[in-house]
Amino acid sequence: MREQPNILLIMTDEMRGDCLGVAGHPDVKTPYLDSLAANGIYYPNAFSACPTCVPARAVLHTGLSPRHTGRVGYEDRVDWNYTCTLAGELRKAGYYTQCVGKMHVHPLRNYLGFDNVELHDGYLHEYRYPDVPYGENQLVADDYFYWLKNEKGIAADVTDTGLDCNGWVARPWMYEEMCHPTNWAVTRSIDFLRRRDPRQPFFLMTSFVRPHAPFDAPQYYFDLYKEKHLAPPAVGDWDDATLIQQIGRRYNATTGPLDRDLLHQMQVGYYACITHIDHQIGRLLVALVEHRLMENTVILFCSDHGEMLGDHHYIQKARAYQGSVHIPMLISGPARLVGAPGRSDDSLVELRDVMPTCLALAGAPRPESLDGENMLPGNTRQYLHGEHIYLYGKKSMQYIVTKTDKFIWYSETGEEQYFDLAHDPQESHNAIHEPAAKPRIDLLRGWLIAELAGREEGYSDGNALQLGCQPRPTLANARSTGINA
Repeated sequence: MREQPNILLIMTDEMRGDCLGVAGHPDVKTPYLDSLAANGIYYPNAFSACPTCVPARAVLHTGLSPRHTGRVGYEDRVDWNYTCTLAGELRKAGYYTQCVGKMHVHPLRNYLGFDNVELHDGYLHEYRYPDVPYGENQLVADDYFYWLKNEKGIAADVTDTGLDCNGWVARPWMYEEMCHPTNWAVTRSIDFLRRRDPRQPFFLMTSFVRPHAPFDAPQYYFDLYKEKHLAPPAVGDWDDATLIQQIGRRYNATTGPLDRDLLHQMQVGYYACITHIDHQIGRLLVALVEHRLMENTVILFCSDHGEMLGDHHYIQKARAYQGSVHIPMLISGPARLVGAPGRSDDSLVELRDVMPTCLALAGAPRPESLDGENMLPGNTRQYLHGEHIYLYGKKSMQYIVTKTDKFIWYSETGEEQYFDLAHDPQESHNAIHEPAAKPRIDLLRGWLIAELAGREEGYSDGNALQLGCQPRPTLANARSTGINA
């Protein structure tokens, strides 16, 4: 029987798929992630099927599509009752399973199959309100916040910068760098390597909260970008220019800032957070070398979703555009475990594929419930179906994406969009009314009609898309017990 490899899953929050050196980004510097890609498989066609934190993470931890997780939008404080999870299945296969950092599940101390969790979810409004039970309050349940209070004083908080967790205002971290949540996640991950039982293979998930806002990397990383001329956000002939005029001075609006200087500061802060994470990943890699673990460790890297970062005047996520749904994905490790290094241009991958890939690496059986596929042989998917229920305005969307194009349908208004990604990667032209594109649009729309048939919302009758349906972020199956039992 072959020796089971250690598996390290490194996950960021809200990192765009184009924000890697290996992806060709003109500004962002990611030397350690680029090195991992050079020693492994890089997936340029990777997506998030439900691009906000809660539903995207449900997909990753269960290997299910959003429809089957029952989470098709963002909603906090709904119990996670999944009986088959990535960490749980690896435990059955003989692994010690440890998570450090963000989980964003409910209840907060739900281990979701892990042997141990050192938790930091970032600032969550929902878990700080006065009606939250004592044990669920972040300042009690979150290990980083608990640690920071003891380290810096009882009143210390990540909000001491004055930044919002969903805003575009940016400024450097106010405490010493080693107290930053990014450093803390790596410090605790390295300590796990010290404490682990060396006779047992491990699954370690190092889960960063950044580059999700607040954009508060240490000063050094701001200095790398603040004087640079940065590539401007993407624009399109379909953009709603009136929206940013209306709300572009609200610090936590769904558009970016109206002020160009503030837009530049937002980009600087976001890119600074990414390079800060990259350097801390370098620190974790050094620890793996020192523990002589690199020769039997496979590293997977991904993000839960992207960030619009001013593209088409939007910020945040929950939209079907590339800034929001396109994510980084790579697998790195010894060639005997992951194959020859290279780009997997022919594969179309998604977060649901992480679980079956890890189980295959571990030599563990694949549960019948899984929707995902093992990424290492590559796949032949024609398309991926994605969705997100939007609670602020009639922007609930469904989309079909392929390696070359994308069809978007807004279920509350009937609006449609079509982008030829092969020739228009920044989605600058909505080609929905182009006669030459009609056969292709009809094909993608047909796939969406088939995907939505039989859904409880009534989006499709099997022949056509249906308007007037009431979207809901959490489906009935997610409110029951024993999902995928």
